[in-house]
Amino acid sequence: MSAADLSRIGGITPGARLASLRDAVDGRIVFTTSFGLEDQAIAHLIFTQGLKIDVVTLDTGRLFPSTYALWAETEERYGVCIRPFYPDPDRLADFVADWGINGFYHAKEARSGCCGIRKVEPLRRALAGAAGWVTGFRADQSGQRGAVDLAAWDETHGLIKLAPLFDCTRAQVADFCAAQDVPINPLHAQGYLSIGCEPCTRALRPGEPERAGRWWWESDDTKECGLHVGTDGKLVRAKAMA
Repeated sequence: MSAADLSRIGGITPGARLASLRDAVDGRIVFTTSFGLEDQAIAHLIFTQGLKIDVVTLDTGRLFPSTYALWAETEERYGVCIRPFYPDPDRLADFVADWGINGFYHAKEARSGCCGIRKVEPLRRALAGAAGWVTGFRADQSGQRGAVDLAAWDETHGLIKLAPLFDCTRAQVADFCAAQDVPINPLHAQGYLSIGCEPCTRALRPGEPERAGRWWWESDDTKECGLHVGTDGKLVRAKAMA
């Protein structure tokens, strides 16, 4: 499948969009979950609709205990096994030796390097040979993500990238999870709207945007881990469907 085939993907609801992607793409499709609110909603749709989409996660080794607990709860709830991808141990050991265990607080280079080892490189392995990639992006999550489209051609990984919740609000996703009794992270109720690694995530203060608690010591225009970022450090604006 190529960028020219994007017009074959559509649907009004997130579930229909996932099914449309599965019908349109012949090869392997991967959904990378971090067990956030959006990802739990998407996982529920994949599992309950019986879609042949591989659900994987990037275990950085520094997630919240409640995230690991939710991982186990999700597997038990749906009777599935979510495959983890881990950082390369040798690269990680070298990084910690150079920067220290929490060196990412002191230099952007260290933070980017940490995300690169713990997330970006494992993602490359997770997506190797895949024809489609499902993400939990929503357009209103931050200014960086405002131009998110339903389906796009991802030049970096050479595959179709689908954001089935791209036009949904957080409230809509939360309402769906509540109505369907989807298990979610209890940290959401404590002000953690966007949850990543424990050292790099804090609860939001009143009036802050949704992703302000991620890498809070950096300016807003740099706050992406690199999974969806190009070589210029900016969020990738892939070729959208017409």
